[in-house]
Amino acid sequence: VRDFQRKTHQWTPGKNFDNTGAIGPVVVTPDELPDGCAGLKIKSLIGNEVMQCANTSEMMWPVAKSIATISEFTTLEPGDMIAMGTPPGVGHARTPPRFLLPGDIISVEIEGIGVCSNPVIDER
Repeated sequence: VRDFQRKTHQWTPGKNFDNTGAIGPVVVTPDELPDGCAGLKIKSLIGNEVMQCANTSEMMWPVAKSIATISEFTTLEPGDMIAMGTPPGVGHARTPPRFLLPGDIISVEIEGIGVCSNPVIDER
């Protein structure tokens, strides 16, 4: 996936291969979240090691602004998922770099929403 992603300046291909867009098991309704989803803690872990720890208020674009902008060119329906990007701490920017390996368990937690954990498998 990353090999293909490096062919372009866009990150989208690396996030949208078959079986790479894991979501769930928890979905919440807007009334369960703070206005604009501001201030929610975001954490990613590989196993028990915290790789990223940030807050939705630190995102390049506020969640509410992203929703407003996206809705200018496409119809958003209940249940639609929007990929917001990643907080600081991505693997390739670490010293030394840390990439996911077969057998790793990657977990992403967003305060008030839940945790999504998935195993990494070798595509071969």
